[in-house]
Amino acid sequence: MDLYEYQARDLFERHGVPVLPGIVAETPSEARAAAERMGGDVVVKAQVKTNGRGKAGGIKRVASPAEAEAEAARILGMTVKGNVVKRVMVTPAAAIAEEYYFSLLLDRSTRRYLALCSVEGGMDIERLAAEHPGSLARIDIDPRVGINEAKAREIVTAARIDPEIAPAVAEAVLLLGRVYTEEEAILVEVNPLVRTEAGDVIALDGKVTLDDNARFRHPDHLDLLDPASSDPLELRAADKHLNYVKLDGQVGIIGNGAGLVMSTLDGVADAGKTRRIRPANFLDIGGGASAEVMASGLDIILADPQVRAVFVNVFGGITSCVEVARGIVGALEAMGDAASRPIVVRLDGNAVADGRRILAEAGHPLVTQVDTMDEAAARVAELAAEAS
Repeated sequence: MDLYEYQARDLFERHGVPVLPGIVAETPSEARAAAERMGGDVVVKAQVKTNGRGKAGGIKRVASPAEAEAEAARILGMTVKGNVVKRVMVTPAAAIAEEYYFSLLLDRSTRRYLALCSVEGGMDIERLAAEHPGSLARIDIDPRVGINEAKAREIVTAARIDPEIAPAVAEAVLLLGRVYTEEEAILVEVNPLVRTEAGDVIALDGKVTLDDNARFRHPDHLDLLDPASSDPLELRAADKHLNYVKLDGQVGIIGNGAGLVMSTLDGVADAGKTRRIRPANFLDIGGGASAEVMASGLDIILADPQVRAVFVNVFGGITSCVEVARGIVGALEAMGDAASRPIVVRLDGNAVADGRRILAEAGHPLVTQVDTMDEAAARVAELAAEAS
């Protein structure tokens, strides 16, 4: 779960990370009132879960409550990379002397955490790595230990932070490491982490991604959910405990097992590249999926108006092809005329003969059975292109 900046700020404050005060406003008048409380010299910041706010005009420093109200009126309702701004955060303006970059993330390739730190703050990490690679310190973190005082000092030393301010930056890094481990995050990023002219080190921005798989240990994380910013199909899938991710293509994908689904995505993308046909989602029904789970997955995919065709790719192990076939037939019967898009099915493995027989006997006009994954990917891409 990605957090808004104001939520990350509150999380930082809870763990002792130095931050500025922040007031969330959903109307221009609320932004004006917040600016009045903070003395007028403030920054109005769009709250959206994406980067590029500054370049889009979503972050503005103003000198008075009236200006804060005017900027909030301009920012609220604007779109930043497809995200509509529904609230802003008002914070006091900071007298910045230096900007740094810090992030801590999960490195799946090494099964460790990775800390990134640089004296070149204020730019995104991709640009920083490309334009100033020598300034970016990369320090591996043992997940069993996390960031302790010694590791925090190692990080700021590797980043060549000025020795005078290094102890204060190391303390902030130590606290951010605690946010990461205690909240079970997979990303904590501060850009910029600043030294003010008064010599204080402050996290001036914050980006946090929490591990959804750890949510059962953090009931308070439920309060951070924002249904209005979530895709409604992803919410429906979550309610049914399905592993679903919405993408921007035209072919709905259902498979059992993350590896098979990822291979299916690649197969469809390759088969459809000349027709500009791409996968519309990732949906893993998991091992041992029942007919009910299969039907729920198909129902969610067919509710996506972007989907022109569906590819069901199942290799039966624990999952029985009979259950998959029954789920497809049952879902189509329940949906009736609402099911209007073609479905290409490739079944193999456990009880495949019986599963194929069930689909053949049902004889639904929308269902086409194909023997191999590559042939099925080519067929579904063709059907999706024809439906454009």
